[in-house]
Amino acid sequence: MTSYRRAHQPGGCYFFTVALNDRRTCLLTDHVGHLHNCFRIVQGKHPFTIDAVVILPDHLHSIWTLPDGDTDFSMRWALIKGTFSRGITGGEEVGESRKKRGERGIWQRRFWEHLIRDERDLGAHVEYIHYNPVKHGLVTRAIDWPHSSIYRYLREGRCDPDWAASPMSLEMDRE
Repeated sequence: MTSYRRAHQPGGCYFFTVALNDRRTCLLTDHVGHLHNCFRIVQGKHPFTIDAVVILPDHLHSIWTLPDGDTDFSMRWALIKGTFSRGITGGEEVGESRKKRGERGIWQRRFWEHLIRDERDLGAHVEYIHYNPVKHGLVTRAIDWPHSSIYRYLREGRCDPDWAASPMSLEMDRE
């Protein structure tokens, strides 16, 4: 993990929330293998490190570290979203403004990003990511959600298997 820097500084570490346009769908988990492949394709051309991630049915959270000298996370998200959209069958509702631009209606146009400030901030966001399936009522234990980097954290001994086994108050939620 690189050192923490000011917003839009080369090599920064960022937390993201990216959501589908129709929050009632399960496209991300229905096509999770394709989504993983989209990340790999973009990482191959425009490297970045995924420090933590959770993929939920209608949105995802992720922490990335960009390479030194690089600030362009927006381009990477555009490529991931575009590659994902081109790889699945259409049928979603598309508004007039999207039709005029030749866009699909799968993703919300924007995403939320937060520059990670320090180790404490990183830890709070990693916990938020791993706890999110519990928060949304998808599982009762964070370890039971299959589309999460929590398994990598367990393998590396950075997380206890019983962590988030019941409702808890996260540091991030108290700020």
